[in-house]
Amino acid sequence: MAEINPLPPKYYLDYFDYLIEFVLKMYGSLLTRGELDFIRGYQELPENARCLFVRMSNRKGPYFKPETFVYPEIEDIEGNLELLIEKGFARRPDSALPVQAEALFQLLTKADLLRITAALKPVIMPPRQIRKDDLMRWLLHEYQPEQLTEAALGIQPVVEVLYTREIELMKFLFFGNRYDDMTEFVIRDLGHVRYQSFDEEVLTKKFQNRKELEDALTVSYLKENFYELVNTMPPDELYDWFILNHSEISPSLSEIAIPSLNRLTLRVAGWLERHKMFEQALELYQLTTDPPARERKARLLYKLGFVSEAVNLCQEMAAYPQNADELYFGQDFLERISKSKKRVIRQTTLALNEADTIVLPADYRHHVEEGAVHYFIGQGYDAFFSENIPWRSIFGLLFWEIIYDTNVQAIHHPLQRVPSDFFLPDFYVKREHLLRQRISELKSQEQIKDILSQTYEEKYGTANVLVGWHEALLPQILTIADLIKVEQLNRILLEMATDLRDKTRGFPDLLVWRGREYNFVEIKSPTDHLSARQLNWQHFFRENGVSSKIVRVKWEE
Repeated sequence: MAEINPLPPKYYLDYFDYLIEFVLKMYGSLLTRGELDFIRGYQELPENARCLFVRMSNRKGPYFKPETFVYPEIEDIEGNLELLIEKGFARRPDSALPVQAEALFQLLTKADLLRITAALKPVIMPPRQIRKDDLMRWLLHEYQPEQLTEAALGIQPVVEVLYTREIELMKFLFFGNRYDDMTEFVIRDLGHVRYQSFDEEVLTKKFQNRKELEDALTVSYLKENFYELVNTMPPDELYDWFILNHSEISPSLSEIAIPSLNRLTLRVAGWLERHKMFEQALELYQLTTDPPARERKARLLYKLGFVSEAVNLCQEMAAYPQNADELYFGQDFLERISKSKKRVIRQTTLALNEADTIVLPADYRHHVEEGAVHYFIGQGYDAFFSENIPWRSIFGLLFWEIIYDTNVQAIHHPLQRVPSDFFLPDFYVKREHLLRQRISELKSQEQIKDILSQTYEEKYGTANVLVGWHEALLPQILTIADLIKVEQLNRILLEMATDLRDKTRGFPDLLVWRGREYNFVEIKSPTDHLSARQLNWQHFFRENGVSSKIVRVKWEE
């Protein structure tokens, strides 16, 4: 039997029409006259013309071979293509109009490019076994774009979809970014992902004005350009390019776009540092205080001979750390500088040196945690992997409605999996009273286990940025909730809430227990290192009376 498509034939049209209506309703006041004209013109097209336009818009690149348009659900493709051209939604390129030669070449086969080359009558014809990418580069180097376009269109009819900028803007306004796309609708309707249900009437704008929108787009394009340029531009030129763009946009950048620019600045600085451009990298690190900027600045200041500045920065990190990495780095590096030691034993290394040791068969070299589970089970304990996912899931299940509370104004469209403030300090600032109120209501282990079980059953499979659904999850989180005290769990959850980007990682690898006796165990092979996050959770657990330890592994000889 033929496979039945679970989606209606014109599902993509329904999705795009919905997206356009949503954007018009939510952001109509931010759109320009030209953008509103595009929407009106699109909505006035006949259904089959809209289908063809959406099909073209969803494909990669602006150029297409009309012969590849095989869509059984669209009647009279050729006639509707002519209508799109007549109404200004597509065109047939020619050498008199600007054409992106490289994008046009991506559409063509190597055989097409060889035919173009022959039509240009070069003095020496490239060999037929030449790679397509090499042939493209040679043509773009040897000939003017107008010559290439004329030759290309002479051997291959091509159509170009228009309004690509407006379409990208519509999707950006709906999703709030440029990496989500229309497949989110497909994933939902095929049942691959269940989304949290929101009342669309209470969804809020992500962008409050046109400047916020333009600034967010500018940073997004800047990031895209950087990743394109790293493969072609020398480091010194790339530094000049970025510092010029940063200085132009940063003085008046909207608050909503600043975190994205800071993340990009850190990436560029790290790239420059890896290319030994230390002074330039330091200059970029000085443009932000987001981690790991202060740590990298301290290292570079010391490397470049600015010792007192490095000392001051380490003291600042040790006294006011933004995360565990800054805390332990500031203390360790300060000791190295102040004592003029070439080698200082880091606190993470000291903790490893003091750890208990177990001996495992060498067969477990590549799956150490599994070997440790078998070891503890052999000692009469129960054990399972408890690193990150159970803790995140407890947080996600207990605080589900708070995470996705539309009153906080961090939910902007119905397919949103992650609140827009989730990885920002705003998450805790906006929800602190809700989180503390919820925690004050958690009075007993039985109550917590009931809430976890009920939410697990009600929400199973629904997308939650923290909950990692799997069959063994519920018994694992119930075991954790049963073994540790209510006040201990509450302190851990509040600590996580203060920085969900950093403090939802680094939890111990295993939970090992027998009766009421338990330990959260961080397992380290002979070649593994302890991270600052892992050490920080070890300290936090011990300070709050949660049994936890580090265990080093030795291999049987």
